[in-house]
Amino acid sequence: MAPPIVFAIPGDLDARTGGYLFDKRVLQGLREAGREVEVLNLGSSFPAPSVQDMAAGLDALHAVPRDSVLLVDGLAYGALETSGLRGVSAPICALVHHPLALESGFTPDRAAHLKALETANLALAKHVLVTSPHTAAGLTAGFDVPPSKITVALPGTDRPTAPRQPQSPPRITAVGSLTARKGHDVLLAALAQLQDLDWTAQIVGGPHDPDVAQALHAQCLALGLSARVTFVGEVDEADLHAAYANTSIFALATRYEGYGMVFAEAIAHGLPIVTCLTGAVPDTVPADAGLLVAPDDPTAFADALRLLLTEPGIAKSLADAATRAAERLPTWQDTIRLVVTALEKTAQ
Repeated sequence: MAPPIVFAIPGDLDARTGGYLFDKRVLQGLREAGREVEVLNLGSSFPAPSVQDMAAGLDALHAVPRDSVLLVDGLAYGALETSGLRGVSAPICALVHHPLALESGFTPDRAAHLKALETANLALAKHVLVTSPHTAAGLTAGFDVPPSKITVALPGTDRPTAPRQPQSPPRITAVGSLTARKGHDVLLAALAQLQDLDWTAQIVGGPHDPDVAQALHAQCLALGLSARVTFVGEVDEADLHAAYANTSIFALATRYEGYGMVFAEAIAHGLPIVTCLTGAVPDTVPADAGLLVAPDDPTAFADALRLLLTEPGIAKSLADAATRAAERLPTWQDTIRLVVTALEKTAQ
C-alpha cells in the first residue's frame, strides 16, 4: 500500500503563479490517481519567513509521521533552518521550481546565504523533484545534488479549446506576476520605442510585489503608454485562455525562468514569442518559434517586436513552428506519472 503524502506548501495555493499552478495541478492529479494527500500550509511569509512562521512550519513538519512521504515546495524548503529540518522524521521530497538564490533583486551576500542554505537543505532531502532539465543541471552543478537523486517532471500543458482570434491592431501579451524577475519594466521600455507602429499590449499577472507593481504603473504613465498598455491583473484559467486567444505576439522580457509554464501555454496557442536568452527559456521555446534576445536589453527586445509587427510572414513562420511544437508538449497525466515516480523513490 502506498504511503500517505503530506504536501507542504507556503502561502496561498490558489495564487495564479506558475509555481502554485503546478502545485495545485499536482495535488489534483495525485488525488485523482487515488493517492491520499494532505495539504500542510507553512505560512505566507516564505521565502523570507517570520520567526513565527519558521517555528510553526518546523513544528508542523516534525509532526508528520515517519510512515508518510513529505513533498515540500521549494519556496519554503530552501529557506527553512537546516538544524530544524534535521529533526524531521518523514522522508522528504523537495520540489524545486528554481533555486531561491537565483531570484532577482538580492544583494550578493543575501544570494550567497540562500545558496548555502538551500545546498545544505537539499542534502537532507531523500529525493528532489524539479520542473525542467535546466533546473536539474543547475542543482547538480551549483548545489551539489547528484543526478541520481533528481526526477524531472515538466509541467503539463492544457490544450486550447477555441481557435485563436488575433485582434486588430495586433495585441502583444505578457503573462507573469508583477515581480522584478519577469522583466515587465524592460517590456515597457521596449514598447516606448515602438510608438510609431500600431499595436496594443496587455500585461496579465497579479501584484505579487507591490513595490514593483507601483513602479511599473508609474513607468507606464511616464513613458506615455497608458492608452495602449493594460494591466489586466490576476485572471482565472478561462480568462487566461481568452487572453492568449486574442493575442498576436507573446512577449515576456524575463530575467530568469526555471521552466516557464507561460511559454508552454503560448506555444499551445500557436503564438510567436519574443523573450530572453536566459535560464530554461531556450529549452522551453523552440528556436524556430521565438526570437530570443539578451536579458535587460530594451532596444534588442524592441527590435524583435518590430520585426514581427512589420513582417507578417516571419510572425506566421514562428506561429506555425509553435503549433507544431505544441504537439510535443507533455500532458498533466505525463507530469503526474513522473511525480509519483519521485515520491516512490522518496519512500524507498
